[in-house]
Amino acid sequence: MRAFDYASPTKKEQVASLLGPSWGEVEVLAGGTDLLSLMKDEVTSPRRLVNIKGIQELHGVHLGKDQLLIGALTTLAEVATDVQLGREYPVLAEAAGDAASPQIRNLATMGGNLCQRPRCWYFRSGHGLMAQGSDGKSLVLEGDNRYHAILGNDGPAYFVSPSTVAPVLIAYGASVRLLGPRGTRESA
Repeated sequence: MRAFDYASPTKKEQVASLLGPSWGEVEVLAGGTDLLSLMKDEVTSPRRLVNIKGIQELHGVHLGKDQLLIGALTTLAEVATDVQLGREYPVLAEAAGDAASPQIRNLATMGGNLCQRPRCWYFRSGHGLMAQGSDGKSLVLEGDNRYHAILGNDGPAYFVSPSTVAPVLIAYGASVRLLGPRGTRESA
């Protein structure tokens, strides 16, 4: 792993100023179950790591009359075991409970589960998201593709999301509130 700057904001408003101008220069650390592996394998080598674990307003499950809010730092274990959430959104609780091992679920966050990088062997080996050979052809299609889920995709990317909760959130019609250098926005 390479040396990096480390920041640990306590308010979400502080995060935007700590994010860099381009992908890969700055990484956000929450649970760390995916990111730390990528850093150890030098798939990503950020210049700065922004630890958001101390931002309390990003934690927790808040179930209102017609709305469910789940903080990005809420662990999959918390989602899986929340009794009220389990009654109102049983498939979400089940998906969170089926993710990985109990040890991982106790660290992995909802935000991290949604944002984790693909499990593509070529990507994890440093070939990038589109994994092309020197001839410009897709390594996934033309190379060793034993570990891929191509599923008739017309490309250019031939991987699936590793998120266990994303398909359930889509089925429930959920939206995600994103905070970045340009402010807050929602995405369905």
